[in-house]
Amino acid sequence: MSRIGNQPINLPDGVTVSVSAENVVTVTGAKGELSQEVNPEIKVSVNEGVISVERPTEQKRHKALHGLYRSLINNMVEGVSNGYTKELELVGVGYKAAVSNNVLELNLGYSHNIYMSVPAEVNTDAKMEKGKNPIVTLTSIDKALIGQVAAKIRSLRKIEPYKGKGIRFVGEQIRRKAGKTAAK
Repeated sequence: MSRIGNQPINLPDGVTVSVSAENVVTVTGAKGELSQEVNPEIKVSVNEGVISVERPTEQKRHKALHGLYRSLINNMVEGVSNGYTKELELVGVGYKAAVSNNVLELNLGYSHNIYMSVPAEVNTDAKMEKGKNPIVTLTSIDKALIGQVAAKIRSLRKIEPYKGKGIRFVGEQIRRKAGKTAAK
């Protein structure tokens, strides 16, 4: 098992953490507020700007929960202080993206446009420049939510390995295949 859970979490300036009696951890910062329910067996304590997560025993299950909740709390602290950003690139001829009222409109080479409703917690921006691939930028304070939305958008048009068309993260390397003409 990993030793992630033993590492303390240092709180940046302007971030406050409170733990309720029901074991709900609430993190408040400049960008917003997030809360996470923690398993009652795991103890979370805040002392002088440092959050520590402790497990009751050395059982495998407790070790796994220990590292999980430490990572979730650390992601919340990072989110309310800095936020998270993911950029998706649409690679393909005629691929387009537009955003209006938290509805993402994608033209991905199908016979119809795809309209996807994005949660209010995720800010979406679509940038299209002449001669470049369209880029969809997602920003949020919730790391899990932004990852889920990005995965949903990527699943609309998976990267194909022969021409490299589809939706990918900016800077992502994909494995390319040669095709049948290379066999001769």
